[in-house]
Amino acid sequence: MVVTCQQMQSAEARLFADGTPAEPQMNQAGHRCAEAIRKTESEPGRATLFCGSGNNGGDALVVGTWLRKWGWQVGVKFSHPPVNRTELSRKKLREFEAVPDGAGGECRILVDGLLGIGAKGALRDSVSELAAEMNRIREEESARTFAIDIPSGVDGDTGEIYGGAVKADHTLTICVPKQGLLSERSINHVGRLHLIPLPEIPVEEGDSSLTLLCPETLHSCFPTREFDTHKGKAGRVTIVAGSRGLTGAAVLSSLGALHSGAGLVSVFVPEEIYTIVASQAPVDVMVRPYGQSIEQIVNHPADVMAIGPGLGSEVNNELLEFAAAGDTKMVLDADMLNWLASKPDLLSGFPAGKRVLTPHPGELARLSSIEGDRINTARTLAEKWNVTLLYKGARTVIATPGTFTTVNSTGTPSMASGGMGDVLTGMVASLAAQGLSLHNAAGAGSWALGRAAELTPKAVTARKVAETLGTALQEL
Repeated sequence: MVVTCQQMQSAEARLFADGTPAEPQMNQAGHRCAEAIRKTESEPGRATLFCGSGNNGGDALVVGTWLRKWGWQVGVKFSHPPVNRTELSRKKLREFEAVPDGAGGECRILVDGLLGIGAKGALRDSVSELAAEMNRIREEESARTFAIDIPSGVDGDTGEIYGGAVKADHTLTICVPKQGLLSERSINHVGRLHLIPLPEIPVEEGDSSLTLLCPETLHSCFPTREFDTHKGKAGRVTIVAGSRGLTGAAVLSSLGALHSGAGLVSVFVPEEIYTIVASQAPVDVMVRPYGQSIEQIVNHPADVMAIGPGLGSEVNNELLEFAAAGDTKMVLDADMLNWLASKPDLLSGFPAGKRVLTPHPGELARLSSIEGDRINTARTLAEKWNVTLLYKGARTVIATPGTFTTVNSTGTPSMASGGMGDVLTGMVASLAAQGLSLHNAAGAGSWALGRAAELTPKAVTARKVAETLGTALQEL
């Protein structure tokens, strides 16, 4: 579910209407936000809290209290004098000051607790000055900014960026995502989205057709394997990929399938590159050549097929028609999408509920002239083509007719590297072959790819991300 600011405020009002105190909710929210920061920053460092006069500043002080307990060196700056702050915020300051400051470390973070979801319009006066200071420190000292619930100066309903808005690297959205955080216009100010559960707040209103991908929404998607499961029951994936000069795509797709748990992975490549791919692919993967006929591919046993990465610009009409009309579940990506764009009549002939299309914006522009925001575009085309559409980007969107649309929360700018999409194609096919619905396989694959990139140190390449998938999936 995704909510407006008013719907979130109404839920909080319902909770407090019977006299329930606000302090326990603030303590839980602050503690869980601190845990999210500690999960992102592996070692204690130096933090500065930027606190407004309301309860958002109180949340930040609870965060700072926990960081100090964990060895962080934490300072605080206020936008208003004590007389203008809430009593609860003043109490949290006393608790913060009662904890000895930690020794700190090398990493530098900033915590934005200036304004909450009720604020509208450009930042003013001392709030504007502190927001500017945060943005300057972030830029000059390579500090990372964590926003509590919403970055100050971002509209929680529309995603509009007001003058002087805080630019966050991570936004810790509390209880339920606010719809403005999923807007394209807010991406560069919101950064990585983290959902901070607070189930005690009774959220009754909101858009249930849209949800944020996170462990809380994904872990139940995975079927439990029986103890006697063997490789033949763990998912058979067939990948058709690669061409002269694009051999890496076949290898990376196989890595994605392999490291996300498929029992058997077979890769079919053109005869002319068979030797290259066979020498580069993991030893666990079966590499097979094919010629002008695709009979081998069609008859090879597979639960799910992935077709497209690195196939090149020469169209194999037999393979194209099979990808459009074959009865097997398939993930279609890259050059297969480009081929389909040249024959748009085939897009309307997919077997119902058996295709995942995984375009990036350039590929989608070739497939359709529809323009608009990412969420509505994905929904419209998924319905039009009767497919699961995985629309890749900084906020990957997954839409399937008849079910809720999902928006991915994970990822990092370091993923701007060749081959990531190839890994994702193999992953989605693998997860679907293991029993997930195509919609859930696309969502879990997107989340795990982004999370694996976050866990991959420094030089983030597609191969290294693929090798980290097991750790990411374990979190689900």
